[in-house]
Amino acid sequence: MADIIDLSLVAASRKTLQKLLDARGINYFLKADARQPFRLDPTRVDLVIRTAAKLGKSTHKPAPHAWEHARKLIRRELIRRVVGEMLQVGL
Repeated sequence: MADIIDLSLVAASRKTLQKLLDARGINYFLKADARQPFRLDPTRVDLVIRTAAKLGKSTHKPAPHAWEHARKLIRRELIRRVVGEMLQVGL
């Protein structure tokens, strides 16, 4: 049986991510650790989803599987952008 996922949280998360990227850049989502310079900060990823859930027009709390699905998609997008930055730098 397939799970039904509320895509409104995903759409709101993507919009929130884009706004944060425009305002703060990709470095905002990276941990400040010299040993692992391109590691994502999980608290910042969760911040995107929490903000999207608060700003969303839905009156109900998102289901846990919708929350996890949104987290995976946001992480995937951030990883894609980090890899793009690494290729531009020449790493």
